[in-house]
Amino acid sequence: MNSSAIRKDIEQAPHGPQVAAFFDFDRTLIAGFSASAFVREWVGSGRASASELARTAAAALEFQLGGGGFSDFVTQTMVMVKGLEEEQYRDIARSIFERDLATSIYPEARELVKAHQRMGHTIAVISSATHYQIDPVAEDLGIEHVMCTQVVVENGRFTGEVVHPTCYGQGKAVAARDFAAKHSVELGHSFFYTDSDEDLPLLEIVGRPRPVNPNRRLAAIAAKHVWPVLTFSSRGRPALSDFLRTALATGSIVPSFLLGLPAVMLDGRLRDAVNLTATTWGELGSALAGIHVSTRGEQHLWSHRPAVFIFNHQSAVDVLLLCKLLRRDFVGVGKKELRRYPVLGTIFQAAGMIFIDRLNHSSAVEALQPAVETLREGVSIAIAPEGTRSLTPALGTFKKGAFRIAMAAKAPVVPIVFHNALDALPKHSWSVRPTTVNVTVLEPIETGDWTLETLDHHIEDTRKRMAAAIECGYPR
Repeated sequence: MNSSAIRKDIEQAPHGPQVAAFFDFDRTLIAGFSASAFVREWVGSGRASASELARTAAAALEFQLGGGGFSDFVTQTMVMVKGLEEEQYRDIARSIFERDLATSIYPEARELVKAHQRMGHTIAVISSATHYQIDPVAEDLGIEHVMCTQVVVENGRFTGEVVHPTCYGQGKAVAARDFAAKHSVELGHSFFYTDSDEDLPLLEIVGRPRPVNPNRRLAAIAAKHVWPVLTFSSRGRPALSDFLRTALATGSIVPSFLLGLPAVMLDGRLRDAVNLTATTWGELGSALAGIHVSTRGEQHLWSHRPAVFIFNHQSAVDVLLLCKLLRRDFVGVGKKELRRYPVLGTIFQAAGMIFIDRLNHSSAVEALQPAVETLREGVSIAIAPEGTRSLTPALGTFKKGAFRIAMAAKAPVVPIVFHNALDALPKHSWSVRPTTVNVTVLEPIETGDWTLETLDHHIEDTRKRMAAAIECGYPR
């Protein structure tokens, strides 16, 4: 099913909370298995002994070969955290989410969840994993209900035991029936998304079974029952073509830069050279990356220049997207570390990028003064008020720098909302995935009557406008 077919499938169901959308977790909401990230953490931190790892590996192998039950496998796994404080484990789980799981969430799954939310459906994760693996992802996706395998905690510490029955196989069907009775859900109208044939008991009792990235046996069962199958490929192990695409997109800044040199060498026109470099790299780099851009409110990119263009910083491809959108007569504001990047740092410096030390507040404020002069000379500024890239689409706290610049120069603020730049290249990832990035450019905000006393109010108002645009999504 393609994205339009998926949306149509969901929209054909009744509106309202009586319809549930149940989601498995591993290989359905996220790529791969969350337990692997937890095991890597335990191994890398030295928390797991060699004997514990050996027993866990043996239990996993026995389970995969059908020689042991799931409960035995989870019990053996939980032995590694026996005696650990639950709150400490939650902190570890949050770190694992930020480092590994946040960027493993399928963009397609995120869209599925949003589509069900728009329909007012009751959404729940139902998984054999534990709360500690699931909760940060569910919170990020706005999923309220989680049914999962429970573990025993006494006096704030893990005992190493598992609560029976576990949320696995037939246990998922039992949990779904109990949930349906409690929340007045009609299973006959509900959806269940999963990758595994082990979830057949629940697939058979919902009215809309939807295999996602199905294993071989589930794919065969789906074909027999003519169940719609969803295949997500935007996460997981990158293909060789993804690495090649990334290298070509990044490297294309060099020929783009060289193309602009004659303007400097012949006539000394640095600004013309920078404009040609930005325009060329924006078009060439995005084409090589396989990134298409769909823009709403594009007229606001040109109606009030020079301006302070602010954007929600989701991805390392944001700079490429800005070149494609703004094209000419702008400079960026970035962290001083960018100056040290091979080749890119030199080109950014030559293009007039303004570098700031984010850890030194007084130095950062002083470094922003050239930005005010740049605006007065007729050149726009592009800056991320969050200061750093986000792990998720959620909007972070805004710093004041961008707004102080706009106020000092009496230049308008033009908010640019990237809805899904994370789909192309999330934080901590090294390979670009082809996608269409949706962009909303909001109406310019005049700053002529701003004062230091009202600045915080204007910042919060601007942030609310951008957050509302993110929440509303991009029109289909």
